[in-house]
Amino acid sequence: MTHPSAIDDILAEYAGLETQLADPALHNDAGAARRVGKRFAELAPVMATYRKLEQARGDLSAARELAVDDSAFAAEIPALQQQVEELEHVLADLLAPRDRHDGDDVVLEVKSGEGGEESALFAADLARMYIRYAERRGWKVEVLDVAPSDLGGYKEATLSIRSRDAARDGVWSRFKFEGGVHRVQRVPVTESQGRIHTSAAGVLIYPEPEEIEEVQIDDSDLRIDVYRSSGKGGQGVNTTDSAVRITHLPSGIVVTCQNERSQLQNKIRAMQVLAARLQALAEEQADQEAAADRAGQIRTVDRSERIRTYNFPENRITDHRIGYKAYNLDAVLDGDLDALLDALGKADRDARMAAE
Repeated sequence: MTHPSAIDDILAEYAGLETQLADPALHNDAGAARRVGKRFAELAPVMATYRKLEQARGDLSAARELAVDDSAFAAEIPALQQQVEELEHVLADLLAPRDRHDGDDVVLEVKSGEGGEESALFAADLARMYIRYAERRGWKVEVLDVAPSDLGGYKEATLSIRSRDAARDGVWSRFKFEGGVHRVQRVPVTESQGRIHTSAAGVLIYPEPEEIEEVQIDDSDLRIDVYRSSGKGGQGVNTTDSAVRITHLPSGIVVTCQNERSQLQNKIRAMQVLAARLQALAEEQADQEAAADRAGQIRTVDRSERIRTYNFPENRITDHRIGYKAYNLDAVLDGDLDALLDALGKADRDARMAAE
């Protein structure tokens, strides 16, 4: 059963947003219109479910009244009762406490760890897995930086992943559980005896809101280096020192970008990513619970500190945090992540509801 005041607050907010969107003056401010539209879209599933629930409750009440005089209506009551209970459960889930970044885009970093060249090859597999999943969702993927290994793996890679409709389909809401150490068990291409090796790669992920809050970045705190782009980029990519590396000296955060065509564009993009990382860092420092979550992502890319294992000989994927296990590793690596991410999301929602 949902708490009456919670849905009353949503109804009032939704009505207010509807009024704002109908006001032509709002659309003179593109930023404000975008924020109001995003929140309106976020509340749409809640409103749709609430209306279905009210209709089902009305039908149930009418069936009970009619059943007093006509037993034929009594047969409809169990199904209507079940429908009401199911909709109440869905609405309660929608009203559960939410991560305020769920509608945001993300920056995702994959780093090789223990295992040398095999770890770099696995890091590239992970990056491709996330890219394929994003493509399935219709999201836009931008490869900001790649440091390739000798055999075609990734020593590290930085991806920007953006939804075309963040209000309905926030990237952070799906990918926020991916941060941590990912362990692989397989026979490396460099293994001549056919022995199974275990190595690891790390994933760091943080929200990149459309509008970064007030993040003060002092120019004197930055070291900016330019160098020649090394990855794919089309004609002209290796002819100038267009790639940019920005080091934020107080925090030690390093951001690189070589995807754009010019040094200026790369600097602008790198500064946006740096602002997002500094905002995430500030939020963590202000919120001990978030800090604990982030600390659990990657302390060291060590095989023992893993959130998930990818076992190639058994085609098995195991998420150790929730006990999830499935034998479709090949499909998962091809971007079929929904069942796994759904399970992680459900565990998170259950925990949030239990903490209320």
